[in-house]
Amino acid sequence: MGSFEITKRFRFEAAHRLDGLPEGHPCGRLHGHSYRVDVKLTADRLISPGFVTDFADLAPVQKYLDTALDHRLLNDVLDIEPTSENLARHLAEWFLDNLQAGLPGRLLAVTVSETETSSAEYRVEP
Repeated sequence: MGSFEITKRFRFEAAHRLDGLPEGHPCGRLHGHSYRVDVKLTADRLISPGFVTDFADLAPVQKYLDTALDHRLLNDVLDIEPTSENLARHLAEWFLDNLQAGLPGRLLAVTVSETETSSAEYRVEP
């Protein structure tokens, strides 16, 4: 049989710099992004009235982004190098620790895009 998937998109603005890059690499300098975060959930069955998870139940993700990351220097608020890859894993772990237990759908992946053409995805193991 098949399964269902939904994706909810969120946005936030933040700055970062990446350490350990070669001299002159633009990402080694302080710079900012308009981040896009896509949260993907899956389920084998739908709940009434036909949802994987009610999109409204994902609102705490935007609240977390707004309070913890929006308009901040990510190097100051994260204990990891603030790459898109690490940010995707951080957000997936936050979701699993703070939201997953109360939702009918299961987190499948978090994708973080820092530009229109560049993204990183962290897939959660089943």
